[in-house]
Amino acid sequence: MVVAARVRAQLEAETEQMLAATELLARVDSGVDAPGGIERVCDLLGEQLAEGGFQTSPGPVGGLGAELRLGDGPRLLVVGHADTVWPAGTAACWPPRRDGGLLSGPGVGDMKGCLVMAAHAIAAARRADETAVDGIGTIELLVVADEEQGSVASREWIEDRARTAGACLGLEAGWPGGGVVVSRGVVGALGVEAVGETAHCAGHEGRGASAVAALAPLVTELESLSRPGDGVLVSVGVFNGGVARQVVPDRARLEIDLRAPTAAAGAGVLAAIESIVDAAGTGAVGVTLGGGITRPAFPSEMSDSLWKLASRRALELAIPLAAVHSRGGSDASFAAALGVPTLDGLGPICHDSCARGERIEIDSLAQRGALMALLICDLASSWRQARASGKVDAPA
Repeated sequence: MVVAARVRAQLEAETEQMLAATELLARVDSGVDAPGGIERVCDLLGEQLAEGGFQTSPGPVGGLGAELRLGDGPRLLVVGHADTVWPAGTAACWPPRRDGGLLSGPGVGDMKGCLVMAAHAIAAARRADETAVDGIGTIELLVVADEEQGSVASREWIEDRARTAGACLGLEAGWPGGGVVVSRGVVGALGVEAVGETAHCAGHEGRGASAVAALAPLVTELESLSRPGDGVLVSVGVFNGGVARQVVPDRARLEIDLRAPTAAAGAGVLAAIESIVDAAGTGAVGVTLGGGITRPAFPSEMSDSLWKLASRRALELAIPLAAVHSRGGSDASFAAALGVPTLDGLGPICHDSCARGERIEIDSLAQRGALMALLICDLASSWRQARASGKVDAPA
């Protein structure tokens, strides 16, 4: 049994290194409008991983793939992302800052500190003792470039690597109070486009067909599908259209966010949205719906075995741990939906993620890093035992 206190102490001694590396990444704009910044974050992280023995290569649709070959046994998949929600220029006006026990800055929690922590946690697992990772064939880290957009381009890559993995660890930030994510609901991203006919609103009375007028009633109809008590949320986050005050708008667009607790609930809400949109078109205005479910449900039974391992190790580490059922999306959901044992939210504790107050608890870099390292060791042990007993397919 790997000694928890020793692993934690080793990572506590590396806290300053983790902070410096996180600050370096946070000074790089890597939002959707900064593909060069995403590449730079991947390059910097790749250098750190290469020092730890990983073989790195660009992902097929951007991002970074990294493999650490250890021996015989199942492959452990670790998923994270390099992109953030922050637009270009944010890093310059909001540099990382330490304040007491907290580090703030754009993307420090979602998820640059998580990526740095993971690199240190994997290294800590390897040096925990001579046989600590025996039983794992490969540790593979996927760093996705478009997670904040729903991983539309990266989904096939993630699912391809997840199908043959023995387990998946998700690097989303931990929740205040020690939360790790044991389940997630369905997430959908949809767009409604309306195309009408332009005309001057006063000079050509009776002419033109307003795309805005066609879509405006849909906002209330769509949002009325929400049932918060059942975990169903439908929200119109963007509505735009038109070109000038005095011109009948010939184009308009809505963007819809969908959340539901299960695959069945998500399918039901999606069907209701489709029905509303189908009824919105007129002879003069065409209305079309695009997008769909971008992240499948992550059922809680897929986290049971890893949650039990994590709970035992958290007690040994004397750190809080809580099971969180999240409405948020994550690339780990793709693995869980394919039947791969999955635990998410393993990163350092983050407050106000994706908000201007985003900050991580500095002590949690070592604490949660130790938890992840010990999970890796425990997976290795269980796979090693399964192999010895002839149960080579036992995942955990």
